[in-house]
Amino acid sequence: MATTPSPASRAALPIGITMGDAAGVGPEIIARLLGEPGTLHPAVVYGDAGVMQKALDLTGLGARLSVKAVADITHAQAAMNPGTIVVVNRHQPLPATLQPGQLNGDAGRAAYEYLCQAIDNALAGHLRAIVTAPLNKAAMQLGGIDYPGHTEILADRTRTRHYAMMLANTELRVILVTIHIPLAQVSPALSIDKELQTIRLAHDACRHAGIKHPKVAVAGLNPHAGEQGKFGREDIDIIEPAIAAARAEGIDATGPWPGDTIFMRARRGEFDIVVAQYHDQGLIPVKYLGVDEGVNVTVGLPFIRTSVDHGTAYDIAGKGLADAGSLRAAFNMAIALTPAAP
Repeated sequence: MATTPSPASRAALPIGITMGDAAGVGPEIIARLLGEPGTLHPAVVYGDAGVMQKALDLTGLGARLSVKAVADITHAQAAMNPGTIVVVNRHQPLPATLQPGQLNGDAGRAAYEYLCQAIDNALAGHLRAIVTAPLNKAAMQLGGIDYPGHTEILADRTRTRHYAMMLANTELRVILVTIHIPLAQVSPALSIDKELQTIRLAHDACRHAGIKHPKVAVAGLNPHAGEQGKFGREDIDIIEPAIAAARAEGIDATGPWPGDTIFMRARRGEFDIVVAQYHDQGLIPVKYLGVDEGVNVTVGLPFIRTSVDHGTAYDIAGKGLADAGSLRAAFNMAIALTPAAP
């Protein structure tokens, strides 16, 4: 079993950036990020070297950046030189005929393999954190991989039972009780234990961000947080007992608050994080404030993972139009959440 690095030694390790779906904007935004002037923490890309070279050419960075392919993270350190993007890949190369913006099963399968290799390396103590570019669920399914998204793959491969998706920008932090399930399944999926676990994860995430005494606001499931049971019993029977249990543990959790006002109040500074009950309840407010600055953080894993807050954007892939703002924010947050000292 690998020895967990100390905070000081971990901070010296490279950030692992996964390419995601090679037919999407992932390669381009990675090229733009790593091609930015100024000091950037060492990073390795988990992806396809040929695709990364095309991304450099597309963005006009090929004249001053080169790609070095290695099969394993243990060979990456020697290849890390200024002007070199190190690409780690134990998967087979993608076909040269791969077309940007088109669903492709090979790209979908490869995106899964890149992520798995990065996870294994992080678990073994070789990476400071993982930052993920977007993948495409339909492409993964064409490649024989049936997962709804990054979060479930990360939890499954790390054998993490209690985890949650947190979306954050400079104005708002939101963590989700349920993630990629149909709306009709949200209510049956809720339980006091699941609610309490998410509140705990919200508290811990804020502590990792340097907030000593986090204020956790819990959104209600139903309109007006159920209005004393008039619009549903979940807020009374599930959410309220979970909040009471969290408060008994010393967590400053309050609610359930109506979902139509709680995000505004958190944005004004009344709360440090909002616990949202389902995917769109939590993600719409964050994305409305600006996709470029949004960061997706998987809370509860044995390492830090951050991600862009946007998809593969097939409509602009390969056209040189993609913006690296969200990836830059994810990269910076990964560093902020893995300090050299407590």
